[in-house]
Amino acid sequence: MKGVLTMSLKEFDRLQVVNKIEEKKLKVKEASELLKLSERQLYRLLKRKKEEGTKGIIHKLRGKESNNGYTEAFRKKVLDLYKKEYWDYGPTLFTEVLIKYHNISISNETARKWLRNESITTCIRKKRPHRKKRERRSCFGELLQFDGSHHDWFEGRGAECCLLNCVDDATGRVYLKFAISENTQDVLQTIWEYVNTYGIPRSIYTDRFSVYKGEGSLTDFGRAMKELGTELIFAKSPQAKGRVERFNRTLQDRLVKGLRREGISNIADANKYLQKVFIRSFNERFAVNLDVADAHKSVEGYDLQNIFCYKTTRKVRNDYTINLAGGYIQLLTGYSPLPIPTQSVTVCQWLNNQKHIYFNEKELDFKVLKDKPGKKGYKLHHVPKDHPWRKWNQKLKADRKRNYLLTLG
Repeated sequence: MKGVLTMSLKEFDRLQVVNKIEEKKLKVKEASELLKLSERQLYRLLKRKKEEGTKGIIHKLRGKESNNGYTEAFRKKVLDLYKKEYWDYGPTLFTEVLIKYHNISISNETARKWLRNESITTCIRKKRPHRKKRERRSCFGELLQFDGSHHDWFEGRGAECCLLNCVDDATGRVYLKFAISENTQDVLQTIWEYVNTYGIPRSIYTDRFSVYKGEGSLTDFGRAMKELGTELIFAKSPQAKGRVERFNRTLQDRLVKGLRREGISNIADANKYLQKVFIRSFNERFAVNLDVADAHKSVEGYDLQNIFCYKTTRKVRNDYTINLAGGYIQLLTGYSPLPIPTQSVTVCQWLNNQKHIYFNEKELDFKVLKDKPGKKGYKLHHVPKDHPWRKWNQKLKADRKRNYLLTLG
């Protein structure tokens, strides 16, 4: 019977060794050491070779389904579940939710193979240009990458918003917070919460958005980082912030689906979900190098409420008022001495909208004026008609008139 045999290199090597045993060129013991097989297995191969010929060397499961493989019914059940509920999931995330919500365990590669066989292309990774990898920092808190990700996080169930993302460079730990936009107040609030949780990072890596980098002067964010002693590093391209950008892409996949499963459609509920569930599970899944040293600085000695705020300076006017945002504030005498006019005071507006005014690091009392302060005028004093000054003035006028008439005549 003629035909074609398909044989692996490993099987071909075994065939050559078995042929040498049959030709009395090798002993069974020597051949077992060469092939890393037991002598009993070699005797089985010799017997099969004698009975079936060359094809006796080929594995009996070649071209057949694995004995440990999944049934077709099970495969169909998994694929139907994917098409019905998880049609936009990647294979890795799909296998995780199968274990968590359906008590079904398959490997990532099995899921990927099944999806490709069904011509489902969500599992195909897009080709990206090669870039040189930058080594991670050596300590937790040495470098914090920060970015805002604008996305339709609620998939039309609610308004679009921004996810503020803090990623530690050394460990990949994240701290997340939803906000309406990437504005100064929410950015300061997010960093403040991070500092309260982990400590003050040594440096922060951001893009050149106007919240972080001003034109010729420090923004409130830059001023706050300077007061904390945190170095600001500005990226020149999105690719430079590779770690946080990749995490944004991962979050736009996993977090969106998590919010969908929970039926969340507003920022308040989304932030509760982040704090109670998602951040912890995400860090358990993706954080690395958890045994590295912690380089965060302690918050002791820092007045965080007066650091994470809006600050500006104003000159004191002659009437001890200052102008702020088109309105006027009257400085009041109290325990702290008032500055003299033309000196400057520092106005702090906390994130809860409370105002505080400081001079020489001491807080001043003040009152917000409803109207513009008026100029202090002088009260006119009317001189009586019989006042001696008036009589003297009248006599002087009469003398001048008489002298004038004498010169004429």
